[in-house]
Amino acid sequence: MPSQGQIIIDQFTGNTIEFLETANDTKGERVTLKISQKTNGQMVDDHTHVLQVETFRVISGRMTYFLDGEKKFLTAGEEITLPKNVPHNHYNTDDEPVEYIQTITPALDIDYFVENVGGLINDGKVKNGKLPFLQGMVTLKYLDSPTYLANIPVPVQRILSSILAPFARAIGYRAIYKKYTGIEK
Repeated sequence: MPSQGQIIIDQFTGNTIEFLETANDTKGERVTLKISQKTNGQMVDDHTHVLQVETFRVISGRMTYFLDGEKKFLTAGEEITLPKNVPHNHYNTDDEPVEYIQTITPALDIDYFVENVGGLINDGKVKNGKLPFLQGMVTLKYLDSPTYLANIPVPVQRILSSILAPFARAIGYRAIYKKYTGIEK
């Protein structure tokens, strides 16, 4: 279960995520993370959140973000809110680390997702920020905070997850693993 002050360290990159506020702390209103990203380049694919907005405030370094088809930058003290239902991404394109505060509103189960992905990464099950295909289908189908890849039509992803997620669950995949979070979905 995610908890305030908990730090997830990516053993391969040294990137860290600290939970400043969890869904439980805010009664579901938001999750707030402090992220230190040492690696250069995109960590996840361009994506769209259906129900959530993300706000970023840079503490140090320079954060790159993609929004409305354009790559832009934020530096220390600057802030941006990335709206729901709009393809976006955020990452580091510099050789120097970037540190920022990320707030996701509403919380839904995103803190469990973050904790879960941290466990999957450290177990070597996530490569270059990409969940294995069947893992992605289960995650999409069974999380309360749906996120879609920006480069595949949403109806196609919905159909694939409806067909493949039950099969993937039958062979052991879960959206959230008890091993990493204390709960299973």
